[in-house]
Amino acid sequence: MSTVMQYHSPIPSTGEPPRVIAPVRATIFSGRARRFNALAEGHALGDWLRLLGRLTLAQHQALQDLQALPLPDATALERARYHGMPPVPAQHWSRDPAWRAALRGIIAALKTADVPDAVRQSCIRLDAATDAQIEALAERVLRTELYGEDAALLPFVAAALQVYWAALAAALGAENIPALGVSGVCPCCGSLPVASMVRFTAEVSNLRYLHCSLCSTEWNLVRVKCAACDATGKISYRQIEGSEGSGLMNAEAMRAETCDNCMSYLKILYQEKAPEGDPVADDLATLALDMLVDAAGYSRAGPNLLFVPGAG
Repeated sequence: MSTVMQYHSPIPSTGEPPRVIAPVRATIFSGRARRFNALAEGHALGDWLRLLGRLTLAQHQALQDLQALPLPDATALERARYHGMPPVPAQHWSRDPAWRAALRGIIAALKTADVPDAVRQSCIRLDAATDAQIEALAERVLRTELYGEDAALLPFVAAALQVYWAALAAALGAENIPALGVSGVCPCCGSLPVASMVRFTAEVSNLRYLHCSLCSTEWNLVRVKCAACDATGKISYRQIEGSEGSGLMNAEAMRAETCDNCMSYLKILYQEKAPEGDPVADDLATLALDMLVDAAGYSRAGPNLLFVPGAG
């Protein structure tokens, strides 16, 4: 591994739509925090969404404070490209201790903010935990074992891991993230997507990108195709009638793409209908849609690491 300190444009100006879009270090979490706060206005879950806005703003600051990280060297990158493997796989990458510093920064920011007592107690517990205990919690997050003892601590650990892997993805840049043989996992870290977005910008118009639940890398997947099993023949779309209680949440902006082949679903966000939309924030602002498709017998194809059902 070598230490590299360079940051890339998320969308290369080649004239061709990008296959991969790397996260932008300066804006990935600050933009998400603004979206959480905007969605909170008039929302039935407004207090919780505002809390997530504070958490995401703490992620932004932790990312800005993060120094250069060890990255794969040229040989490792070429090997990943040759074998069609993610260059910084969540399950196997040797984590730099800097991710724990990010966690400490997030905890410190939340402890001094106006947060519920349960959140403050979780921060106190994490502050008192040993490095070994923190790393054990990290392994649970990366295996998406988001339940059981200490489940209430996992969203904060996940938030720090998101900071760390977003920094890796941003430093690598899209040009160093190879195509994988499996379309439903992140080509940068191998994690599952949290949602997808149909982008509507000058550079990318009407193309669907899956958004990684861990590193925030996005990768192209054709429309009307299941992200979990690649089936195309049994895809349908469901949405909630009316809004989610916020004037900024267009009900048509977020739908659930369901697959009757594998009985899974993943939400899809239409940027044309929500220009400031964020896959992570808009996903959590539409939990009623999850309840709808869950009741219909579908299972979610990818996690939102800031939402841990086992936390109660």
